[in-house]
Formats: sequence, structure tokens, C-alpha cells
Amino acid sequence: MTRRLLLRSLLLLVLLPVAAMAATPQAAPVEGTDYEVIEGGIPFAPLKGKVEVVEVFGYTCPHCAHFQPAVSAWAKKNAKTVNFIPMAAPFGGSWQPYAQAYYAAQALGVVAQTHDAMFRALHTDGTLPLRNATPGEIAPFYARYGVDPAKFMATFEGADVAARVAKAEQFIRRSGVEGTPTLVINGRYRVIGHDFDDVLRIADQLIARERDGKTR
Repeated sequence: MTRRLLLRSLLLLVLLPVAAMAATPQAAPVEGTDYEVIEGGIPFAPLKGKVEVVEVFGYTCPHCAHFQPAVSAWAKKNAKTVNFIPMAAPFGGSWQPYAQAYYAAQALGVVAQTHDAMFRALHTDGTLPLRNATPGEIAPFYARYGVDPAKFMATFEGADVAARVAKAEQFIRRSGVEGTPTLVINGRYRVIGHDFDDVLRIADQLIARERDGKTR
């Protein structure tokens, strides 16, 4: 009996610090360290009952490719409370054609099938050029998902995609986004964070703040 009590006591000594750590509430996010307030910021596409989270990304950005599995899983887990909006950044140069390709895929209704695959094609398989891609080089990628190349090209160059690009540019500029990946919460907060886990932790806290109706 004494030996059993001793073992239980030793086990408690091991488990209590772990339990205490788990029970310790996370520190509130700090303005200037964890996030920036966007003065006069507004959501991109408000959806009643949900907090909007915009992820500004670029297909050619390696950090975005690394972030994609984590943020995708996070978005699925939070789908009931979060309106998650991936937003391709049309920063010009090599970013521009892939931003237009994203919005063309969006207009054609194939983003769900092609989004992860585009990252793989660029950063894992190397089947698409990272620099100076032309619409003609990108079209065969979407053809594998049932998109007629001629239709893709027309959509890529069309007024609908141009409008989507312009709307994204306006939001990105208004939100002060200068790099990718960047999360913007309800148009009000631009997440900083020191790694991907930290970014998602801060996002969770800011989402909770928005749902509680708190300010800053």
C-alpha cells in the first residue's frame, strides 16, 4: 500500500506542472507586437454571424506554400464561425499572372479543386514557372481540372478578373499589407506573429475579441 501511494504521489508530481501549464490562460495579444490596428479598416465581404479572416497570399511565395496546409486545416476547423477568404496579391511582376489565374479560377468555379494543387505545381513538382509565367503556360494546368484552355485565357484577360484584381488591390492597400502570407481579421487587425503557429494563435484571440464585441 505504501509503495502504491508513493507511485501515485510521484505521478502527481509529474502531472501537476503539465496540468497547470494547460490551465494557464494565454496572454492577450499585444498591439504592435502581435497585431496592428487598421485605422478605418472595413471587412472585404462581410457575412452576418461570422468573423471575416482574409489571407493575403501569393502562389509564387514559398512562405505561403508552407503555410497553406496549416491555414487550410485551421479554416476548416473554424468554418462555422469564420468566413475565410484567400486573396491572391497582385503585387506585379511574377505575382501578377498567378493572381489573375486565381481570380480566373474563382470566376470559373474551380478554386476548391486547384488551390492546393497550384502550390504543389509551383513549389513541389516544378511543373509551372515561378517567374514570368504567361497565360498560355498556366492554361494547361487548369485544363487538367476540366477548364477549356480558350475559356481560361478569355476569363484571365476579361473584365470580371480585372474587377476582382482591382478589388483585391484596394483591400490590400487599405489594410496596409506589404508581405505574404498576412491575415486580416474583420478588416480591423493585421496579424503579425513570429511563426505560423503564433499567427494562428493570435488570429484565434482576435476572432474571439470580435465575437465578444470588444475593441482593440
